[in-house]
Amino acid sequence: MALRVAAQPKLRAGSAPAARSRNVAVASASSRAPVAVSLLSAAALLLAGAPNAARAADLALGEQVFNGNCAACHMGGRNSVIPDRTLDKAALEAYLEGGFSVEAITYQVENGKGAMPAWADRLSEEEIASVAEYVYKQASTAAWKY
Repeated sequence: MALRVAAQPKLRAGSAPAARSRNVAVASASSRAPVAVSLLSAAALLLAGAPNAARAADLALGEQVFNGNCAACHMGGRNSVIPDRTLDKAALEAYLEGGFSVEAITYQVENGKGAMPAWADRLSEEEIASVAEYVYKQASTAAWKY
């Protein structure tokens, strides 16, 4: 769904900009209601849609955060400290407290466990949410390559 913006009328030579604003000022509240409903509908579609631009941006940020912070121990979804505790879905289901979910991954990133440090004081909430989504997506789609 594309949003359309009404074109502004062109000013004739010698006409004052006030003439244009006067036309806008006389628009009634009822004529603005369809625009408000359209904007709300568009927002709802964006939020309810499957992969959208905002979610893609989060995954891109998640990949950046992962590569800059997590890859030291978890390069390609592996685990260099405890090799059998990879970031594959089956391993996360078996070892992650709370099971395989974005919430459980988020908790692990924020609080750490064992040799894994807590990242809540080093990463923003947005970075933690993004990296959790990224790890979840990678594990869900068996995208880790090693």
